[in-house]
Amino acid sequence: QVQLVESGGGLVQAGGSLKLSCAASPRSFINYIMGWFRQAPGKEREFVAAISRGGGRTRFADSVKGRFTISRDNAKNTVYLQMNSLKPEDTAVYYCAADPRGLQPRDEAYEYDYWGQGTQVTVSS
Repeated sequence: QVQLVESGGGLVQAGGSLKLSCAASPRSFINYIMGWFRQAPGKEREFVAAISRGGGRTRFADSVKGRFTISRDNAKNTVYLQMNSLKPEDTAVYYCAADPRGLQPRDEAYEYDYWGQGTQVTVSS
């Protein structure tokens, strides 16, 4: 069982930045591909970014490429999502998720077995 706790959400103006964190337990964190997803009101959950176990490979949704980066610190059992040049359409609840089986970062929510409770990101225009 993996427990995930997101933090770092908040209210920011368009063009601003936020950094989300997701702390994981237990210490087998390195065994999981980690991903970030988001869900806006009235919309389906969508993929944002994912990172391989060692951190050497990443994957991004087209809508965030060049603006968001994903990283992980396996010593701290934490994955991060740095969000720059935020737009009002980035407003959503952001979730981190853990994939125990994938060989590379994946973008389908059903591939991820464990999910955090989410953190709200609101971007004002």
